[in-house]
Amino acid sequence: MRKLLGQFLRFGVVGLGGLVIDVAIFNILRLTILSPDVLHEGPVIAKVISTSLAIGANWVGNRRWTFATTRRTRAAREGIEFAIVSVAGMGIGVLCLWVSHYVLGYTSLLADNIATNVVGLALGAVFRFALYRWWVFSPSRGVLAAEHAAVHAAHVTVDAAADVALGATERAVGPAGFTPLHRVQAVSTVEDRAHRND
Repeated sequence: MRKLLGQFLRFGVVGLGGLVIDVAIFNILRLTILSPDVLHEGPVIAKVISTSLAIGANWVGNRRWTFATTRRTRAAREGIEFAIVSVAGMGIGVLCLWVSHYVLGYTSLLADNIATNVVGLALGAVFRFALYRWWVFSPSRGVLAAEHAAVHAAHVTVDAAADVALGATERAVGPAGFTPLHRVQAVSTVEDRAHRND
């Protein structure tokens, strides 16, 4: 429970940094080049851009700090999974903004910020933390990767020891791709000379 709480607090700190980026960029764009007076869909486009930049910052913070002990060595796959979850979380915030701005008719800057940066952010944060914790940076996936590496290293060590112990006249025999860890079977070389009983 303590580990989960620690991860949640680190997630909150990283998320706060992402929130600053998201809110700042959203408001700069919303008040300037993507104002609804300039472009009807401006607020939604501003939110997509600001959240995309925040996702990049959150990826680095969560990978390097929040979930550092359970991250995998395959950063590309983990990054794709992170992006999928983050885009879905962004969809929650954008949907809240869209409903507030276009369906309910609350079009002020304050209403847009409450819809996307309060309601949408809260719902999206719970969604993202749950999926980051139990899918993207799952502790069991990190443990499985570490165990797989340890088993592979043990297989390599056993194979090397068997080769040294058996010398040049014998070789280890086992099913393809598998070396038993509890015993190594040895087979002597077969001589090709024919024996005659004359």
